Amino acid sequence: MINKKEKILFNKDDIKQRVERLGKEISEHYEGESVIVVPLLRGSFIFAADLVREMTVPTIIDFMTTSSYEDREESSGEVNVLQELRYDIEGKNVLLVDDICDSGNTMKKIIQLLEKQEPKSIKVAVMLDKPCRRQADVTPDFIGETIEDVFIVGYGLNYGDYYRNIPYIFTFED
Repeated sequence: MINKKEKILFNKDDIKQRVERLGKEISEHYEGESVIVVPLLRGSFIFAADLVREMTVPTIIDFMTTSSYEDREESSGEVNVLQELRYDIEGKNVLLVDDICDSGNTMKKIIQLLEKQEPKSIKVAVMLDKPCRRQADVTPDFIGETIEDVFIVGYGLNYGDYYRNIPYIFTFED
């Protein structure tokens, strides 16, 4: 754990408003259709749970577990898929959900992997987008908030094994 002062970037109400907006946008996009929501674990589990409760279209939820950060503040660049989907996604709409799109390497690898299964569509929803750090050619379709290059934790985002349970998003002040 880090003993530094927190600077809150998004409080609980900020997050709630963004998630409600995203749920509405996604529901409008998939109106009249169903979607398989695929949160990338572990970081997205809190955001994904809140998001699917705001969606009004028929939804199946499956999970993939990926790892690229380990205990670092930056992605290692290597993306490991630790758990693949259980559902057959051929001909189905797939919505990948992650807490943040940073380098884009994880999302690019997962999209490439899932495209081989011939889904009808693959879209990406993230709570936070950090395009200034992008290495891969990936642009999320649904974005809660675009942020600058700052290390953030809380609301599912971790540092080491800690801070995922904090109900707001913050950074550490120097």
